[in-house]
Amino acid sequence: MTADVTVLVADDSLVIRAVVRAHLEEKGYAVVEAEDGLAAVERCARDQPDVVLLDIEMPGLDGYQVLARLKTAPELRDIPVVFLTSRSGMDDVVVALDAGAHDYLRKPFEPPELVARVAAAAQVKKLQDQLRQRNDELDRMTRTDALTGLFNRRHLDEELVRQYSVAYRNATPVALLLLDIDHFKTVNDTYGHPAGDAVLQEFGRRLGGQVRAGDVAGRWGGEEFLVVLPGADLPAALAVAERIRRATSGRPVLVDGMSIPLTVSAGCALGPLDTPEEQVARADAALYEAKVSGRNRTVAQ
Repeated sequence: MTADVTVLVADDSLVIRAVVRAHLEEKGYAVVEAEDGLAAVERCARDQPDVVLLDIEMPGLDGYQVLARLKTAPELRDIPVVFLTSRSGMDDVVVALDAGAHDYLRKPFEPPELVARVAAAAQVKKLQDQLRQRNDELDRMTRTDALTGLFNRRHLDEELVRQYSVAYRNATPVALLLLDIDHFKTVNDTYGHPAGDAVLQEFGRRLGGQVRAGDVAGRWGGEEFLVVLPGADLPAALAVAERIRRATSGRPVLVDGMSIPLTVSAGCALGPLDTPEEQVARADAALYEAKVSGRNRTVAQ
């Protein structure tokens, strides 16, 4: 485990840094150094170590100030900090732990204790990273449509609220595309529901390949899909819709030897309007117009 663990040693004493480095490198840890508080903060931001060994008394920023800065940075706040201190009073220890330190080590220290405390801190960091990764995976699962791999309705609803807030704050446009696969019921009735699922999956891939970086595409429900286009004016939104339409109708979907034709209709609405719901309703009305006027086309309102 130690080969993948980086330890930052922040101490204004060159001797202390050299001694700590020697003991940790002997056990396989990667070690980086900082000679004062400001350098410690900068090195943490640059290297994002797994453990920080932090002296309390340092020039520039003392250990408490360094810890406070780390705790305010989202990408650094979970790094375990072990204080190195020559202070022996319990009050200093309590202050350090209350401020968010993981542990403390009094100088002079015994090498086995140094290594043991670093190992314990590194294990905590590893478990935290694993927990965060699992939570991120669970969050992605709750926001992803299982069939198409695109975002689901829950995420799209939240993204609409967020993008409306950004659009109003920055006085920028936001466009919506509401898309519906043409004659999808006929696909299910003619080729079967497994083939219908394959069509949805393939459309999801084609849709995902045509949106812009920063656009948010997801399955709105059934065979309907929604694309949120932040910052897009009407010509830009229609250009995206046309790319999606052409990619969809460009070739049939092949399923178990069957060739299934595929087209899509789209409704486009430009906002922000009074509410996201109003803009979705406008896009839905435009989609209905595209359907009744012949399908395989985009209509804007």
